[in-house]
Amino acid sequence: MSSATTDPLSALVALPGVADSVDAVRKAVDRAYGHRVMRRRSHEVTAEAALRGARGSAALAGADWALEEVRRRTDFGAQGEPRTVGAALRLTAEAGQLLSVWRQSPLRVLARLHLVAAGDVARGESVAGETDVVGRPRLAGEGVDEPLIELPLPDADEVAGRLDGLARLLLAGTEAPALVVAAVVHGELLALRPFGSHNGLVARAAERVVLVGSGLDPKSICPAEVGYAEQGRAEYVGALEGYASGTPEGVAAWIVHCGRAVELGVRETTAVCEALQRGAA
Repeated sequence: MSSATTDPLSALVALPGVADSVDAVRKAVDRAYGHRVMRRRSHEVTAEAALRGARGSAALAGADWALEEVRRRTDFGAQGEPRTVGAALRLTAEAGQLLSVWRQSPLRVLARLHLVAAGDVARGESVAGETDVVGRPRLAGEGVDEPLIELPLPDADEVAGRLDGLARLLLAGTEAPALVVAAVVHGELLALRPFGSHNGLVARAAERVVLVGSGLDPKSICPAEVGYAEQGRAEYVGALEGYASGTPEGVAAWIVHCGRAVELGVRETTAVCEALQRGAA
C-alpha cells in the first residue's frame, strides 16, 4: 500500500466509516450488475439510469421536475429551470464520451463539461460577452452564479492551484477505491466552483466519469445523482460544508454521504430492472 505522502487519496480510506461505505457500495453495485435483466437489456437500464440521474442532478441545482416531465420535454430554453434540466441531460450524455480523455487530462474534461453545460451560451444565445467565460476557470474579479452553494468562494489563484493539484493527484494514479476518488473530485469542484456557472452539474458529471471510468460502474447504471436528490439538498449542502472544512470527520462524512447516494442510485436501478422484468414476463 502506498504511503499517505505518495498516495494521499488512498489514506482517506482509514477515516471513520469510509471503508465500510466503500464495501457497502461495492456489494450494492455488484448486486445490480447481477440482476438477470442486465444480461439482455443493459442498454435500456443504462438509458433509464441516465435520464433519472440527469433529473436528480437538475433537482439539486434548483430544477426539481417530475421524471415524466423530463422524459416528455424536448424543448429546453436558454433561461431558468428548462436551461438547467437541458444542461443536466447534455452532461449525462457527454460524460460517457470523455473517459479516455479524463485519463490523460482531467482539466480538459472539466472544461469540456462546462462548455456542454453552458451549451446555449456557447451557441451565442445568451447575453453578449458571456461566451468569454465558458469552458475555462474563472479569473480574478469574475463572479459565480451558484446560488444554492453558500460556502466562501476561493479566489482565482487558489482555484488554479487546487485544480492543478487535483489533476496531478489523478494523473499520478492511486490505490484509493473509486468511491473515494469520485467523492474527492465532486467535493473539490463544489468547494472551488471554478467556473462562472453550472459548477454543481459539472461536479456531479465529473463524479460520474470517475465511477464509470474506474470500472466500478462501467455501464453507468448506478445514478448517484438520484441518491443525492433523495437525501435532500440540505443534507447535500451540509455534507459538502464538512468536506470544505478539511477536518477528517468532515471529509469522512462527505465520502460516506456520496457512498449512500450511490447505494440509493443502485436501489433506483434495481426497481427499473424489476419493472423491465415484469414487462417482459
